[in-house]
Amino acid sequence: MLTTRFVTGAPNWLDVGTPDLDGATSFYGGLFGWRFRSAGPEAGGYGFFELDGRIVAGGMGTTEEQGPPSWTVYFQAPDAHAAAEASEQAHGGVLVRPMDVMDQGTMAILADRAGLPFGIWQPGRRNGLDVTGETGALCWVELHTADIAAAAAYYRAVLGLETSAVSFPGGSYTCVNPAGEGEDAMFGGVVPLAEDPADTDAGWLPYFAVDDADTAVARTTELGGTVRMPATDIGGVGRVARLADPYGAPFAILRPAPRQG
Repeated sequence: MLTTRFVTGAPNWLDVGTPDLDGATSFYGGLFGWRFRSAGPEAGGYGFFELDGRIVAGGMGTTEEQGPPSWTVYFQAPDAHAAAEASEQAHGGVLVRPMDVMDQGTMAILADRAGLPFGIWQPGRRNGLDVTGETGALCWVELHTADIAAAAAYYRAVLGLETSAVSFPGGSYTCVNPAGEGEDAMFGGVVPLAEDPADTDAGWLPYFAVDDADTAVARTTELGGTVRMPATDIGGVGRVARLADPYGAPFAILRPAPRQG
């Protein structure tokens, strides 16, 4: 699971782009207990979602021209410019060139070989999120893509990520961890897109930890969100559901299974 011991290649930030920041604040506040705090007049409307005073995510208002409402997952890199160059060399792209965010760090938005976007965050004064792996915070990320092998090769070239197969009843799962950190540092997985044409959630999907998945699903619909996959038990993992906020930004929730031993 994720921790705030951020290392190269690990997720260290995420934010949501939405056409209605006030509405998104109401939704995620009602679901996770988050509160929104503006980053100041110089931040162009960007701000932070906080849980008990700790930053769990970023958020900003976006227009239709900037793309559909969505969550963007950022990965730590020691050099955002080098990561952008590596993306192009690995047959990916650069959607937003590296840019300094005041003295906080350097960000970039890249696209993998399938054109799926993700972020790079090179820490400055800010290393990343204040909290992960706790109730109401980011606990896992998952890439939904049509070609797992191509994705694994790309992210290894750009971020040094390592993959491994984990077996479970009925199949296997491709897990991801930072280079040299071993399986204890797994933070996410890569899964094939569902054959159902209705599955349009290609890209990086953030998971947020909850104490009760069924309650969170019910609360999502009460708040105007939608259920894309109902709460389901996964042996050894926990109870998961795939959801979307009222504006269509997809995310998932996880009630982790109790640790054995």
